[in-house]
Amino acid sequence: MSLPPATIAPFDGRSVCLFCGSSDGADPQYVQAASAFGKATAQAGWRLVYGGGGVGLMGASARAAHEAGGRVVGIMPAFLRSRERLFDDVETVVVTSMHERKQLMYDQSDVFVVAPGGIGTLEEAIELLSWKRLDLHAKPVIFLNLNGFWENYFALIRHSVQEGMTPASFLDAYISVDTVEEAVIAMKKADETPHLKHDHR
Repeated sequence: MSLPPATIAPFDGRSVCLFCGSSDGADPQYVQAASAFGKATAQAGWRLVYGGGGVGLMGASARAAHEAGGRVVGIMPAFLRSRERLFDDVETVVVTSMHERKQLMYDQSDVFVVAPGGIGTLEEAIELLSWKRLDLHAKPVIFLNLNGFWENYFALIRHSVQEGMTPASFLDAYISVDTVEEAVIAMKKADETPHLKHDHR
């Protein structure tokens, strides 16, 4: 399958990429937090970059950001358009593959926030930290550890460090916060770091 090259409208502000689930999850707090994050992102003047879906935490965050007057860009592989129900009320780019999706989300973002999600979100988080381990990027990675959702993942990373498979310095590769409010504060602090580039063209 061949698609035209992805084109995204220029944006010279700050952008946060949200990785999160395409399901609602068992606890209503997950969707509530996703909505709160989307709204807070818009109110802070940040553009939200996300996976393009209109369902689950993805849809909740994008819808809330859009309704609050924020800029939203969704990036969706063509084969997922029906499964994740493309949210076409916002700027959306359809790409050919998962790899292209993640690369474009990375290129368009200054900071990453990883909210609760399933195996797809976990894979995105692992690749993001793997790239950081390989010095392919130095962008901040913030985990929204709502109700301890990511604790088992953090335990696995610590186990890898303890077993000598990962250097102890890697424990500084990410930030964990418990609330949406703390995530937004961490985003704003990250904005002060010199490596961030805000001209997404």
